[in-house]
Amino acid sequence: MSLKTVLRPTRKRAVVLGALTGVAAVSLAVTAPANATAGHHPVAKKPTVVLVHGAFVDGSSWNGVIERLQRDGYPVVAPANPLRGLASDAGYINSYLKSVKGPIVLVGHSYGGSVISQAAAGDPHVKALVYIAAFAQDKGESVAELNSKFPAAELGSALNAVPFPLSGGGTGTDLYVKADKFHDVIAADAPKSITDLAAAAQRPVSASVFDEKPTEAAWKTIPSWDLITTQDKAITPDEQRFMAKRAHAHTIEINSSHAAPVSHPGAVTRIIEQAARATR
Repeated sequence: MSLKTVLRPTRKRAVVLGALTGVAAVSLAVTAPANATAGHHPVAKKPTVVLVHGAFVDGSSWNGVIERLQRDGYPVVAPANPLRGLASDAGYINSYLKSVKGPIVLVGHSYGGSVISQAAAGDPHVKALVYIAAFAQDKGESVAELNSKFPAAELGSALNAVPFPLSGGGTGTDLYVKADKFHDVIAADAPKSITDLAAAAQRPVSASVFDEKPTEAAWKTIPSWDLITTQDKAITPDEQRFMAKRAHAHTIEINSSHAAPVSHPGAVTRIIEQAARATR
């Protein structure tokens, strides 16, 4: 038998070869990585968004933002900010970040901005910082010092001081927003039915956070985004602009009260996702 005859496929051989080819194709389809595209390039994993709330509220203040981020496929968590002091609060959030896998977009609202600026320092997994109507202090700069340069904010006169015993002895001071001031000063563009509930259930912040001086300013080394709220009576728009400009942040301004995560969750989500896309 000639070599040509051996190599010439019979009909039966053709059927078998075709079947084997089909099996191979199915096998390749089954074993191909789930995150691979047709060109065999892996799809970039979306970063985890970590939301840090500010004073007088808790993680539920992010509910509208969380809902939108989850709908868009982002892993998202909103750990409790203890509100007991800048060093301890930042230490707690820093330890929490160690439990988050992969790249992180770290977001802070209001006093939460102070916390993330310190907590993110030296963490290679934090790829972006997002400030929402938030403080972004420099090293050695207290909130009280910043506020003294922009004295138009109405928050200071809207606070009630409540003493509490310290575990090591002595007395600390908790600050609450007066119930009859909460709507106008914190969230004038949110329904009063919502702000009345928030005022009744608010979490106090230790007065010490206004005088503590951060030892880190993570925005100096990590790219930042800043949502400035132009109707803010807690942190004036000019104060927010000053901090954003100093940080060379990607800045967006919206017509919002201080409580942007509640009154404008869509705008908050958009700037977070803008920062997330820039990390991929």
